[in-house]
Amino acid sequence: MKIKRNVSLAKHTTYKIGGLADYFVDIKDLEDLKQALKFADDNSLPIFILAGGSNVLFSDDGYRGLVIKINNKELKINGEEIIAEAGVLMNDAVSKSIENNLAGLEWAGGLPGTIGGAIRGNAGCFGSEIKNIVKEVTVATNNGEIKLYKNKDCQFGYRDSIFKHNGEIIMSATFELQLGNKESLKKVVFDHIKYRQQRYRLPSCGSVFKNCFLKDGSVLSAGALIEACGLIGKTIGGAMITKEHANIIHNFNNAKAADVLDLMNLIKENVEKKFGIKLEEEVQLII
Repeated sequence: MKIKRNVSLAKHTTYKIGGLADYFVDIKDLEDLKQALKFADDNSLPIFILAGGSNVLFSDDGYRGLVIKINNKELKINGEEIIAEAGVLMNDAVSKSIENNLAGLEWAGGLPGTIGGAIRGNAGCFGSEIKNIVKEVTVATNNGEIKLYKNKDCQFGYRDSIFKHNGEIIMSATFELQLGNKESLKKVVFDHIKYRQQRYRLPSCGSVFKNCFLKDGSVLSAGALIEACGLIGKTIGGAMITKEHANIIHNFNNAKAADVLDLMNLIKENVEKKFGIKLEEEVQLII
């Protein structure tokens, strides 16, 4: 394990935005993590756990602490279960499941990020969420102890889980899948990848805001609200509200974090003024 100094965070996020981290380390197992946590404790450094970097916006000023990149990547099949370490890319898990005729992950075809990040934020699309297939999750506490969570203990919600709030670090997970037809699964994945390629042509973090759940149980699309405010195509600096989907802000021209934040604030102000609704960020802001 090697702790690096002054590492560009832009190189570790799908937004391609962010300043320098004072300290940065890739961890590949529990022992690496324990050493990284000890280094942070010995030097009184705050830590940030980085998964795939697909749902985070770092400040242009970087991060004054230790960024721990979860990079453990073991992936194996056990009957109709997949056991994946947190650093495994979602697309690799999808491919592995299809190779073994297993259904349940195909909705995530083309989804950026890692297993750990997907579980932490209960990633979902096309009507499915990762909580539907999680059997159990293994985490490490901030002192390096291992704990096991069953699905019911993970407190999954809309783009949420207990792991967003308790400071524990996801290390691996077991998923319960079921036998499926390989060719049918391939077709679903192909269609989803094609859909994403049309909407994510430029660096972004995917959906910027969460959809809105009303008291009567109905759901309002954040993208539809933004579009109704006439903001599609709006640019600030190098950031743009994309024409393909109003809830996506592209980095189209060397955008700064400040450009994205200014657009986000503009969106929130307009939506609240027009609809009386306060949008909540889906992207994690490390500003």
